[in-house]
Amino acid sequence: MELKIDRLTKQYKNKIAVDRLSFTLEKGVTGLLGANGAGKTTLMRMICGILMPTSGDITYNGTAVSEESYRDVLGYLPQDFGYYPEFSGRDFLMYFSALKGLDKKAAKARCDELLEIVSLSDVAKKKIKTYSGGMKQRLGIAQALINRPQVLILDEPTAGLDPKERVRFRNLIEEIGKHSIVLLSTHIVSDIEHIADRVIMMRSGQIIWQGPWRDEDGSLEDFYLKEFEEED
Repeated sequence: MELKIDRLTKQYKNKIAVDRLSFTLEKGVTGLLGANGAGKTTLMRMICGILMPTSGDITYNGTAVSEESYRDVLGYLPQDFGYYPEFSGRDFLMYFSALKGLDKKAAKARCDELLEIVSLSDVAKKKIKTYSGGMKQRLGIAQALINRPQVLILDEPTAGLDPKERVRFRNLIEEIGKHSIVLLSTHIVSDIEHIADRVIMMRSGQIIWQGPWRDEDGSLEDFYLKEFEEED
């Protein structure tokens, strides 16, 4: 299980959003840290095959991200995911299950399981337009998990979650990272401090630091702030 990013670049006219990045992700949770505008979302959209890179390659176990077989193992939660306000939460997940190719019986069982995991079972039949921001975010997390992805890409997934929900979410991601590649982008260090096996820090489209992180290494937040102070 290996997701390889090789000399990846994305340029818009005179602006380089992602600048010759190279790294390899394996099973576990990788935290992607950086301020807004660092290039995190652009990088993730290229990893998901939504944006074409200007140059460089992205492969999963040797397969290009443009291949159908890669999309079958991919789960993605964008920073602003779209939803159908007139759909119920259950209908929304059933719709995405169909897109992922699950038959009706398997889809129903998986949706019930995910609604329980993200604590939306009691509002599953209510329209999404009645959901709070945090509830919509939990629904987005559920849709990203429908196909039990081997590669899970999460862009600012804890936005709108209250402290209790954040803890529940971190526990869930830590568990998923035991058997999948998880890349979690955030500018909130506490979201990943105790669950990330590895950390990548970005600034202005470049990696300024990357490596494994363990609790015994000390405070990730202090280290993060120090790195950015040095850059300043």
